[in-house]
Formats: sequence, structure tokens, C-alpha cells
Amino acid sequence: MAPSALSASTPSPPRNRLLAALPPDVFAALRPRLEPAELVLRDVLHAPGEPIDAIYFPETGYVSMLAYMEDGDAAEVGVAGREGMVGLPVLLGADRDDIEGMVQSAGMALRMDARAFREELDRIPVFRTLLLRYALVHFGQVARTAACNGRHHTDQRLARWLLMAHDRAEGDAFPMTHEFLAMMLGVRRSGVTLAAGQLQKAGFIRYERGSIEVTDRPGLESATCECYGIVRRAQDRLLGPPEGSRGLYRH
Repeated sequence: MAPSALSASTPSPPRNRLLAALPPDVFAALRPRLEPAELVLRDVLHAPGEPIDAIYFPETGYVSMLAYMEDGDAAEVGVAGREGMVGLPVLLGADRDDIEGMVQSAGMALRMDARAFREELDRIPVFRTLLLRYALVHFGQVARTAACNGRHHTDQRLARWLLMAHDRAEGDAFPMTHEFLAMMLGVRRSGVTLAAGQLQKAGFIRYERGSIEVTDRPGLESATCECYGIVRRAQDRLLGPPEGSRGLYRH
């Protein structure tokens, strides 16, 4: 879908929670430089080592941050949905990254050209401040993901990942294969199959070929480690709980 500029006649507030957290007059000043863009499943928004030419603020769908190895294997190190943005290196003064941003769940975003983004950061201090606070939350997610992958069992890590996906999905079911989950978690497919089977046997999820449905959110939270709750609470401190907030994140 070809992006088209947002018009002044678009009255609805942004669904992206970062942009929605800005004072209305600040968002109004940014609006002419934002354009709707489709997030197509498996599209790469920025590739390792390549210049980042645009910033994305997802409104639906979400994007995985993937770290690739020399042999081509990859693991997810972070995720951004409507609570965040894609293109953090530009915020921090860089123009590229070693991490790939790939659309994991299709949706829509608001897109801003990287040059315009830099200009608005300089022009609107409150915009820069909010995004820097988000960057801290996101890097906390990255650090917690690394610690979780190194210390916790596959079933706990899978439960954490499914909760993060559920937070960003439009419903309880979303497309997902065991092969893709194995890549996200950096484990063998057989390990994901075993862990998903345990969660399904407990009644927390329902897995059908190519699709996973969360059937018992509190149960799934009880199956994860403390890492999910730590990241979720940091996010809620920045933006507040989302409307219709799911879950207890009791850990």
C-alpha cells in the first residue's frame, strides 16, 4: 500500500501509544510529517548495516528486532508494537544498526522520514524526551530478554513471548508456526513443540497448524517467569496501562 500523507481532516487520535502520550498540540505539529504505511508480514523495515530511512510508529501489528549469526540463524532480541517505535538508532544519533527490524504481525503504522524525524527531535524537546524514556524501556526489554534466554526454561520463555505477542495482537489468536517460534526464542523446533504441548495440555493455549490462540491468560502468566512482569511494569510506568489492559502480570 502506497503511503499517503495524513490530512488535517483526520480527527482521530493516533492508536500508537507513544504518539498518543504527547500533548495534543505537539502531535498536531508532527501530524503533517507522518504518513500511514502498511506493515506487511515478514517485510524488513531496516536491515543490518543499511541506512535507516524511516521511523515507524506501529498502530496495529508488531515488529521483531532480530540478531543474526554468521551461519544465518537469528534470534529475537526485542519487539515493538503500538507501545513503541521502530528506528531507535536514529533517535540516538546513528543512521544504521546491526539489528534487523522485521514485521512479525501485519498491521498499520505511522511513518516519518528519518530526516524529518531528526528535525522534529531538535524542534520539539518534549518529543525527544518521551522517546528517550521509551528507549530506556526498550533497552530494558532487550536486556531482560538476554537474561531470560540464558537462565529460564523453554516453556517459561515461550509463555513470556506469547504474552508479549498477546499484548500487541488485536485478538486472542494470531498466526504463528513452531519454526518461527524456534527462531524467535533461539531454540530447536523440537523444544518449542514440547513447550507448546505442555502449555496446551494445561489449557493455557490452543495450537493449530500455523495459529496459536491464548485461551487462559492468567494461566499463561502463571507459567512464565518474572521477566514478563518486569518489562510490562516498566512500560506501564511510561505510558500507563493500555485501555482494556489484559492480564495481571503478577510476577
